Order: sequence, then structure tokens, then C-alpha cells
Amino acid sequence: MTGASTGMGAATARSLAARGFHVLAGVRRDPVGAPGIEPVLLDITDPEHVEALAARVAADPRPLHAVVNNAGIQVNAPVEALPLPEWRHVFEVNLFGHVAVTQALLPALLRTGGRVVNISSIGGKAAMPTYGAYAGAKFALEAVSDALRREVEPLGVRVVVVEPGGVRTEMATRGIATANDLAARMSPEQDQRYGGLVQAINSLMASGTSSGVTAEAAGEAIAKVVTARRPRTRYTVGRDAAVLTRLTRILSDRTLDRVIGTTVRRHYPKAA
Repeated sequence: MTGASTGMGAATARSLAARGFHVLAGVRRDPVGAPGIEPVLLDITDPEHVEALAARVAADPRPLHAVVNNAGIQVNAPVEALPLPEWRHVFEVNLFGHVAVTQALLPALLRTGGRVVNISSIGGKAAMPTYGAYAGAKFALEAVSDALRREVEPLGVRVVVVEPGGVRTEMATRGIATANDLAARMSPEQDQRYGGLVQAINSLMASGTSSGVTAEAAGEAIAKVVTARRPRTRYTVGRDAAVLTRLTRILSDRTLDRVIGTTVRRHYPKAA
């Protein structure tokens, strides 16, 4: 699995190891092993790392049961204010890296009848303000997952999407720091337009994270998806993800805009 250094990824690796799996845990730093967990240095945007992972899997006599694409970064900024290189970096990590890993390991999965588990987000169903790049990559990952499922399930490979909501991990803290850094680089005009919005989204993100499920609970939920005998095509993790997913199905775009707008306005700075 990718993105297993900390948080939800590390918790998933521990849950799978506790079930008796040998987990190849893709990490970018501090490779520390544990019973049943073998850390593998892996930057999914580095072709050499991905090739080395495929070679490691090919050299192992044990069948490959699943590929869990969990690596990701969170970058929040208004569409107008996010520089194009940042857009490209978000898509490299949150989309193209997953495609690269899947392509490299799919031959092994086809031989074993394994599965691909793509960790998306509730952002793959509803795009909040300042989430254009992050949600855009997650929406794309959902579409790629649908296409892949329809291509390889007739060949015996399952494809499943997991959509977490708020999870208590370091990712949100890093995301807020990144959002503040990007906001500091906005022009005065952009700051006037979006400064309050960025602060509101940061507050909302912090609130959603603190009230979200623990990394351990999310990891256990993902491990159940990996081991389910007949998995569904999609799963949500957390009450907020389940509720928002339902709302996207029953509300019009304009009504959903109003619901999201009302929620965001509660978090605006008092002086705004």
C-alpha cells in the first residue's frame, strides 16, 4: 500500500498485518518495520521507485492480494490564486501516481485475482470552496476507478473506492499550513476577495478533523474493504462522508451551494 508513513495509511497497514497479511508499506521517510509490515521507500511520482516496487512484488512467491492507493496531499487555495505548478503537483500525487502504481502492479493482480482499493475522499463527491485542485484530482480518481472496474472486473480483479470524511490525522494540519502559505502569496486584490474564505475553510477543516473518526478506525474500515469477500464498489468512512454523499444524490446543485455556503459562513472571522 502507498502512503503508509503515518495516519490512516499506517493504521491500515497495522490492521492488515494483524489479519495475517504481509504488508509492503510504501513510505517516503523513516522506514521502520513491524511484525508483518515491510517498509518500502516509495515516492509514487518517481518512476524508478514504482519500477522497484513492481520488481519487489514480482520477486515474491506470495500472491498479491491487493493494491491500496492511499498516498495523497491536501492543497487548498481559490482556483484563481493557486499557481499552475501547484495544480500539476496535486494531480501528480493524488491521481497520476496512483495510475502509475496500478499500471505497474496490475499484471500481478490479474494473475492472482486480487483487487485495487483507491482511497478517494468525500471531496471526490462534493467540491468545497478552495478545494478545486484537491477535489478535482479526487473526482478524476473516482472516474478512473469506474473505468478500471469496468475493464478488469470481467478479468477477475475487483476495484473499490473508499471515501473518508474527516479523519484525525496530520494531513489536515499540514493542509492548513499549506493553505496559509499559499494565502500569504496572494495578491492584495485576491486577498481582499478570498482572505476571509481561506480562514473560514481552515476553521471548518480543523473542526471537521477534530470531530472526525480516528486514524485507527479509518484504517480498520479500509482493512475490512481489502478483505471483504464481495466488496461493494464504494464505501464511505465517517458519518460526515455518509451524510454529504446522500446530499449530493438528492439535492440540486443550487441547493447544495446554499447548504455549503451556510456551513462555510459560520466559520468566517467575526470581523469579516
